[in-house]
Amino acid sequence: MTIRDWPAAERPREKLLTQGPDALSDAELLAILLHTGTPHASALDLARHLLAGFGGLRGLLSAGQHEFCAVDGVGQARYAALQAALEIARRHLAERLQRGDGLTSPRMAEEFLAAQLRDRPYEVFCCLFLDTRHRVVRFAELFRGTIDGATVHPREVVRSALHCNAAAVIAAHNHPSGLAEPSRADELLTRRLQAALALVDIRLLDHIVIGDGAAVSLSERGLI
Repeated sequence: MTIRDWPAAERPREKLLTQGPDALSDAELLAILLHTGTPHASALDLARHLLAGFGGLRGLLSAGQHEFCAVDGVGQARYAALQAALEIARRHLAERLQRGDGLTSPRMAEEFLAAQLRDRPYEVFCCLFLDTRHRVVRFAELFRGTIDGATVHPREVVRSALHCNAAAVIAAHNHPSGLAEPSRADELLTRRLQAALALVDIRLLDHIVIGDGAAVSLSERGLI
């Protein structure tokens, strides 16, 4: 029996339209994106198989192209569709920050930054550039690779901040190890950034370290 043969109230697409997306399980949402199943499995069965094989949505969406396409019943088209959906979600969150009210707490910034950085296999240093009301003017990835005082250049952060006429900056980087605890190098870098930005009257509001399911605000630690 295919999904088309199910009662309308049980079909993922119809269920979403009548009850809203919150009513659907992860597998049901994924089945809508997959659109069709295989000759031997419905889209919902395939979705459940993928979620079980990759350990949930996060594992599935962070899988590489080769790893994903190695699963029977999926290929490059479905990989591209899922990656496009993930990028749309990220851009929607970024647009909401840019058009909304100013950032009022580290939690708001952490939510956005975690979505951008949490699953990167390499370290990324980025900045949120804010206006005088702490609204996001620009988000920029500035450096990739091992993050320490030698590879992150404060002058480049200052240059980018001046270019977009920012009044304040929130810096962030991820720890691919999953441990969000700031290192001694992170603390030293924070002080260098704060001093460099202060020379041009721009505030460093925070430096956030993103780990696996956690984030640490150096501002909340009293280091800024």
